[in-house]
Amino acid sequence: MPKVLRADNMNKCLGCFTCMLTCAAVNHNNHNLAKSSIKVKTRGGLQSKFAATICVACKEPACAEACPTNALVKRPGGGVKLIEEKCIACEKCIAACIVGSIHMDYDRKIPIVCKHCGACVRMCPHNCLSMEEVSE
Repeated sequence: MPKVLRADNMNKCLGCFTCMLTCAAVNHNNHNLAKSSIKVKTRGGLQSKFAATICVACKEPACAEACPTNALVKRPGGGVKLIEEKCIACEKCIAACIVGSIHMDYDRKIPIVCKHCGACVRMCPHNCLSMEEVSE
């Protein structure tokens, strides 16, 4: 059964950014926070809690519909998979994402899209993230 990323326990988050570093390292061979598909930030102010911007695994992903080359294809359970060879870096997927979870890797000229691989979940020291089984 497919799984998708969830950020249901962000009230425990201390802002260590381990999830972001892990995502960037595992999926993009880079230790730059900008290369992560998960984005953790404060909700505002110095003493507020943290929030995570993540792919919500849409069943009918607007990002895939906006892609003129079919570089983004639906994945089982929701969300999309990127076929890098087909991407023309038009950034239409970024504009179409309803939650703002896609951003561009201008070095590689491809969008950074969550694979729902769970690497961030395994490395989160405070169990803020989880992988949830979903039906196809």
